[in-house]
Amino acid sequence: MKTIKVKEIMVPLEEYATVSEEATLHEAVMALEEAQRSFEKDRYKHRAILVYDKNRRIVGKLSQLDLVKGIETGYRTIGDLKGVSRSGFNPDYIKALIKEHSLWQKPMDDLCGKAARMKVKDIMYTPEEGEYVEVDVTLDQAINQLVIGRHQSLLVTRSGAVVGVLRLTDVFNRVCEAIKACEI
Repeated sequence: MKTIKVKEIMVPLEEYATVSEEATLHEAVMALEEAQRSFEKDRYKHRAILVYDKNRRIVGKLSQLDLVKGIETGYRTIGDLKGVSRSGFNPDYIKALIKEHSLWQKPMDDLCGKAARMKVKDIMYTPEEGEYVEVDVTLDQAINQLVIGRHQSLLVTRSGAVVGVLRLTDVFNRVCEAIKACEI
């Protein structure tokens, strides 16, 4: 894996779904569908949308979970959901939390209205420092970042600008291909 570079496996930015941070959820879903339609048939479809600012710099990601969570505004009143889920709360506590905040009680009511009104910037995820990797880094270094950070993807940069996405699914496929090539 030391001889393989991130740039050999990454999905170039031009092939990824992107939207402005001012876009609506409806526009984001449409951009994702278009990117998936034109993506290579032998690769897994995209599961996130990259978000750019007014200067066309990538400033965030909108994952499947971000979109589903964002539609239900009640999640925002709870605060840090990672803390809730990782604290080992029992299922009864989680059920009570869901009931108290009326989470997804009527999930599809006014879905179209929400998708037309909600802005991507209000629910997107802003990547942290450890979620970026340079384009010329070796794959083994990038794998360490993915595993230790428990990331589904890393934003690939060249001179500070995002040029692509290294997806865990593509790394997994490359590792599996190497395993299958082993003589046992």
